[in-house]
Amino acid sequence: MSYGQPPPPNPYGGQPYGGPPAGPPPSNNLVWAILSTLLCCLPLGVVSIVFAAQVNGKWQSGDQAGAHDAANKAKNFAIASAVVGLVVILGYIILVVAVGVGTT
Repeated sequence: MSYGQPPPPNPYGGQPYGGPPAGPPPSNNLVWAILSTLLCCLPLGVVSIVFAAQVNGKWQSGDQAGAHDAANKAKNFAIASAVVGLVVILGYIILVVAVGVGTT
């Protein structure tokens, strides 16, 4: 193989190793990860940002399954962060109302 030549065809079919897969990459959910970190639950949001940041790199290196897995984990951690944040906020509101009612 000489430099400047395309790689030889894959004898097993499919994409040659090392290139990005055909088709669009999965959504990395980075916006949701950042919003859930800033507005809801910091620890779970940070984990979501880490997985969201891995999606494009894995896709470009040809790891299609890893890119989809990282995208799903980023989405799930962002949802978990939002749910935990809402539960904490609602619990705080209930606590404030309960203490406020008990003092009058």
